[in-house]
Amino acid sequence: MQREQWNSRTGFILAAVGSAIGLGNIWRFPYMAYENGGGAFFIPYLFAMLTAGIPFMIMEFSLGHKYRGAAPKIFAQLGKSLGFRLEWLGWFQVFIAAVIAIYYVAIIGWAISYFVFSISQSWGTDTNAFFFNEYLQLGDNSPTKLGSMQFHIAIPMAIAWSVTTLAVYSGVKGGIERAGKIMMPLLFIMVLLFIARIVFLPGALEGLNYLFRPDFSMILNAKVWSAAYGQIFFTLSVGFAIMLAYSSYLPEKSDINNNAIMTVLINCGFSILGGIMIFSVLGYMAQEQAKPITDVVTSGVGLAFVTIPAAINLLPAPYIFGPLFFLALVVAGISSHISIIEAVVSAVIDKLSISRKKAALLVCGTGFVISMAFSSNGGLLLLDLVDYFINNIALLSSCLIELIILAWLFKIADIRDYANRCSEFSIGKWMEICLRFIGPIMLAIILVKNLINTLTDGYGDYPIADQLFLGWGLVASMLFAAIFISVISGNNISKEPKL
Repeated sequence: MQREQWNSRTGFILAAVGSAIGLGNIWRFPYMAYENGGGAFFIPYLFAMLTAGIPFMIMEFSLGHKYRGAAPKIFAQLGKSLGFRLEWLGWFQVFIAAVIAIYYVAIIGWAISYFVFSISQSWGTDTNAFFFNEYLQLGDNSPTKLGSMQFHIAIPMAIAWSVTTLAVYSGVKGGIERAGKIMMPLLFIMVLLFIARIVFLPGALEGLNYLFRPDFSMILNAKVWSAAYGQIFFTLSVGFAIMLAYSSYLPEKSDINNNAIMTVLINCGFSILGGIMIFSVLGYMAQEQAKPITDVVTSGVGLAFVTIPAAINLLPAPYIFGPLFFLALVVAGISSHISIIEAVVSAVIDKLSISRKKAALLVCGTGFVISMAFSSNGGLLLLDLVDYFINNIALLSSCLIELIILAWLFKIADIRDYANRCSEFSIGKWMEICLRFIGPIMLAIILVKNLINTLTDGYGDYPIADQLFLGWGLVASMLFAAIFISVISGNNISKEPKL
């Protein structure tokens, strides 16, 4: 079966950027910066981008481009050259992508609902009570006692699934590339329009001062460096099958180094734009309410669905800026969702040798049914618990294992040489140093810290039984299933090409 290809370099870059840019750029990055030294955070962040983000992206683009397959196929071929099975790691990454896609669509559904609410600010003045009590209808439920399905949440989720299914079903050129070419320019335009107005509001500059004012006393704090590296890995969509799948559709003559660097720089640049947008709004909000900015700042989900609606109520022409902001959230979310699902669909196509259309319907149909659990009364609690274990345990473990295998068991210099042969400019030995030493050391520190904290303190106030079942149990089940598929099905892979 001939593998599909991107129609243009621009289409690939926009699709890859669309994968990397998601809700995390808009509401996670600003708080990472704020809580870790403000302007001083940008120093370890830029260092992490150069030593982890760009080398990791070049590595994954090179592997996808050379081996022409999804993550399981690529790791199966690498394993052959090393003399043992590695396909399980590819399937583990695919399962990570699948679980993220299933719960991530709930947040997109919320954003779609809030786009409608924003037209008339129907969330009222108490945006906290509206989100948790009226919209989510969060009661005394738990992650294992979900309550009933909420159709006002399920319907927007179904809309999001429909758009994703159509894009993936239509293929790389007809669906994913076309979606990226529309969604990414639209997202940048909306964010720039939003910023162009709010930076001139009273108090906006004070908000930006909170974001960018350096606290150099925190630069030597290991927690700040850990946060910077964590943000880079979370935001670039590396380590869980996406960029491997996307780069497998690159034409034979592709500038790997340039494509990787552009993708990383555009993503990180957008994160800074997200910070400017969020803290301009919060600075204005603080002045209007005569509060210090620390009293109006909330993190996580609360930022997008509690704080921002409250800020929109204060903005001039809220019926314009409200829809603009939440439409940007929807676009950012769906573009990422398409890429996550594509990583799963690509693996299914490779393994089962079925058509893209059948694979898309199978994956999206299954994902839609399971995701309805997140439209229930306890959906937010389920999302919070699953998201923590997937991002802080499973994903970081996957990235670390991938780096150890490729940088220490495999000859990383061969990957660098391959990337350089395909590129207009060459990458030096710094890439090998970053992937062999700096990246694994930082990832190991972050992962060990997360493991110790989770094993000793647990996560949140959730019952131990829920954490064992939906946290550790889920990660263990994914790992077992990945090994099981790898062992019983055989690789069924053509002879690997030489790097």
